[in-house]
Amino acid sequence: MLKTVLSLSFVVATRFFGLFILLPVISLYALKFPGANEVLVGVLIGIYALMQMIFQVPFGLLSDKIGRKHTMFIGLAIFIVGSLICGFTNDIYMMIFGRFLQGCGAIGAVATAMISDFTKEEERGKAMAIMGAMIGVAFASSMVLSPILSDKFGLASLFHISTALTVLCIVLLYTAVPKEVKIKSFQENVPLSEILSDKDLSLMNLTNFFQKMLMTMAFLAIPIVLVNSMGYPENHLYKVYSVAMVFGFLAMGFAGAVGEKRGLSKQILLLGIVFFILSYAIFAVVDTKFAFMVGVVLFFIGFNMHEPIMQSCASKFAKSNQKGVVLGVFNSAGYFGSFIGGVFGGFMMSEFGIHELAMLIAVIGIIWFLLLITLTNPALFKNIYFSKDEARGLDFASLNEQKGFIESYQKGDGFVVKYNSKLTNKENLYKILGVKNEQN
Repeated sequence: MLKTVLSLSFVVATRFFGLFILLPVISLYALKFPGANEVLVGVLIGIYALMQMIFQVPFGLLSDKIGRKHTMFIGLAIFIVGSLICGFTNDIYMMIFGRFLQGCGAIGAVATAMISDFTKEEERGKAMAIMGAMIGVAFASSMVLSPILSDKFGLASLFHISTALTVLCIVLLYTAVPKEVKIKSFQENVPLSEILSDKDLSLMNLTNFFQKMLMTMAFLAIPIVLVNSMGYPENHLYKVYSVAMVFGFLAMGFAGAVGEKRGLSKQILLLGIVFFILSYAIFAVVDTKFAFMVGVVLFFIGFNMHEPIMQSCASKFAKSNQKGVVLGVFNSAGYFGSFIGGVFGGFMMSEFGIHELAMLIAVIGIIWFLLLITLTNPALFKNIYFSKDEARGLDFASLNEQKGFIESYQKGDGFVVKYNSKLTNKENLYKILGVKNEQN
């Protein structure tokens, strides 16, 4: 399991690295292109996210039908083409086109669904924490390397690095990742309309939307405010990001340790929102470099608290054979947030300024916090596992009318029953199935 999770996490983290490494400097460098302005730079940042938003669900559906590996290969190949275009142009419009193609390779949800396929739900938090930690490493390294590499080798070098790493991902996909696990649900597929209207999935989608929106806005504003408004040296930006990431990693370790293991994922998500609100409140009122940097640190803490547990939480609200589409919708919401953050953030920075933008986001953060309080705690979800021999003769369909029963499905040679422990318990389900002696 560990080998699979590490290799798939590397693929996901590499994709995020390709996004993160541009964020600290792209607004500064792109503004220097002929004809560029804040709005076009916002589009440049946001177009990647818009395409990811559009194609996450189709790629998720495709992976549910033709398999995860083949779908991931298609997405990675498209990403490489876009990276090559971006790496060999200095034209703002061609770079926007390259970012457009990069975004069309939307395989984030497919990789996450594949990790979910390979792990038991009780182990999924650990697997997602590994993925979150690797995303955190990608985040931290990109924050430090981005200003240094772009200053020494230019913006193109960042795209060339992304291209090389993506080629490595394809190699790992077919050499390190084992054969896919076959999963068969005993319930009918949920229509897409029901997935979109489900309360808990909607709240998780909204959470991903706001988190990514705030991230993109922050990375659009931080370098512009520090360098252009406060006179901070451009080639020293990595120092700010390095300090912030130290605190971010501590927050990630805390969230990963207590979130899933102690059933506190919902509380960690709420605490992360508090740090987002505090950071943007500081951005809204301060005019000094030190105070602004404190806000940057608080932002990184909130962001890194969310990363190890968000995907795991979302996957727990998904039916077993529809993880691709559910996580596709979830990731689409996040990338739509990135698009809105880039375009709307660029507009607000151009027309008003950081104080007005940050004040609005702080208010939105309060609303977000109040909505997320109503989320069903995923720690309530439990599973019963049966071997092939133990499941012989059991009528899993008899559980369909039981309150609190969520689903039953076959995974490889084993069988799983999932339920909400607040509404029913293992003993009730055993009784309905006719199991006399409790099994593990």
